[in-house]
Amino acid sequence: QSLRQLSQRTISTASRRQLQNRVPEKQKLFQEDNGIPVHLKGGVMDSLLYRVTMGLTVFGTAYVVYELLVASMPKK
Repeated sequence: QSLRQLSQRTISTASRRQLQNRVPEKQKLFQEDNGIPVHLKGGVMDSLLYRVTMGLTVFGTAYVVYELLVASMPKK
């Protein structure tokens, strides 16, 4: 009985705190015409994720080309 009341109390108080609607703020941020691409408008984390993704893509492409060149050479 007490465990059920505790869980209901925890869920109800947690949900009250998280009900603030931030969608209009995000819409203003992402619809602002400031010349920044939409995939970078989220801030520093978006920029970092973009750079890491591009780095891995370039490295992966170079590695695949290298392996194709190695595979195409006849073994002595």
